[in-house]
Amino acid sequence: MMQSTDRKTVNFVVVGLLLGILMGAMDNTIVSASMPTIVGEVGGLDKFVWVTSAYLVATMASMPIFGKLSDMYGRKRFFLMGLIIFLIGSALCGTAQSITQLSIYRAIQGIGGGSLMPIAFTIIFDIFPPEKRGKMTGLFGAVFGLSSVAGPLLGAYITDQIDWRWIFYINVPIGIVSLLFIILFYKETINLKKQKIDWAGTITLIGSIVSLMFALELGGNQYAWDSSMIISLLSFFAILFIAFVFVEKKVEDPIIPFSLFKNQLFAATQLVGFFYGSVFIITTVLIPIYVQTIYGGNATNSGVILIPMMIGSVVGSQTAGQLVNKLSYRTIMLISIVIFFTGMFLLSTIDVDTKRMALTTYMIIAGLGMGFSFSLLGLATQHKIEPRKRGVATSTNNFFRTLGMTIGVTIFGTIQNHLFANGLGDILGQMNSFSGEIDSQALLSASAREAIPPEILSNILKAMADSISSTFGWTLIPLLCGFIAILFMGKERLIVPKEKQEA
Repeated sequence: MMQSTDRKTVNFVVVGLLLGILMGAMDNTIVSASMPTIVGEVGGLDKFVWVTSAYLVATMASMPIFGKLSDMYGRKRFFLMGLIIFLIGSALCGTAQSITQLSIYRAIQGIGGGSLMPIAFTIIFDIFPPEKRGKMTGLFGAVFGLSSVAGPLLGAYITDQIDWRWIFYINVPIGIVSLLFIILFYKETINLKKQKIDWAGTITLIGSIVSLMFALELGGNQYAWDSSMIISLLSFFAILFIAFVFVEKKVEDPIIPFSLFKNQLFAATQLVGFFYGSVFIITTVLIPIYVQTIYGGNATNSGVILIPMMIGSVVGSQTAGQLVNKLSYRTIMLISIVIFFTGMFLLSTIDVDTKRMALTTYMIIAGLGMGFSFSLLGLATQHKIEPRKRGVATSTNNFFRTLGMTIGVTIFGTIQNHLFANGLGDILGQMNSFSGEIDSQALLSASAREAIPPEILSNILKAMADSISSTFGWTLIPLLCGFIAILFMGKERLIVPKEKQEA
């Protein structure tokens, strides 16, 4: 807990935490729009996927570790440690001369990023009383939603107007401000309890995650799903994960206490975060592709159209933060899932003739529904969790959301590629007179599109639009799973003393 309750001091701490969350969350997506330029300069087209994967894997692996350590030895030191590692990784990324170097530096960045969001949310829970937690987590959730959607847009703009290396360098001045605010204004009182670090659990957890991510990234791309490489990776994942579960049940201080999952609300919340993350991430990937191919324009212009979704998610996060003092977590999330499902259903109806205004409306609805979860799930995760386990509880929630995002973008990306490839094959098979080479990258290039006969281009654009809308249709399945998980959240609600409830 903070020793000082001075409003100005608390405001500086909040700003410092918000800047940390902004950087950590945005680096999940900011690189995507810059990858064609990066690969064009440093090479490594066959390895570019590791630039994103290295960050996500490192982040997921370090989240529960930092969460546990912050419970053991205090939030401040490990938030600062993660921030420093993140800034070092960012500075190194800007100096990369090859795709391999960039992937290694991104992993360093990801290790630090794994501390920022979980510990920041935990600190907010520590320093604010119950009646203010909904509003503050709504603010923090809004920043998360903002960064998730604004990342590709900002990355494209910086790459087009300045230089791709500045998508990493820009973190340094922002991070230094965050660092100074936390050092100077966050005064923490901690009661240290000597515990053993669960190294066996840490190693098996990291090993299992790395094996799974490699299998998902390589499967169906560089290796067939039934190849010995993919089977071996999946086998390693299964063996290491079973070993992790065994270790966690035996050690005195597990890195992820399974006892937390005996709490029905906690367990259901993690599943909801997983399913929501898997759906939302694919919208931020496919909608810019749809816009750039169907409506035309460059990467920056296609990123602009994500702004309505960003606005919707911010409004949703703030709304949930206000409702949490009045309704149960389950009731609020039921409202959320209805809106989110409606938005994704509408997105599943888009085609080559969909008007921009209609697409904008669908995105606002989807973003609004998703935005509820940004603030609400963090509060539900912390409900009735004892202070010494809050860090690991929050990091577990972020771990499941990030895992959902990683698996979701891989699975749904594969579905979209498969649907488009089939549609493209059918079209070109009926038009033997055209000998040109066409892929999704060609559709993003104005010069390449000009070389395609108009009648063929029209059919190909239809195939692209249909592949994207069909993929959005598939996302309704995890949303239905999320609905079932929400039903198990029970009737729990934020506990606020009656005399302190806000009007």
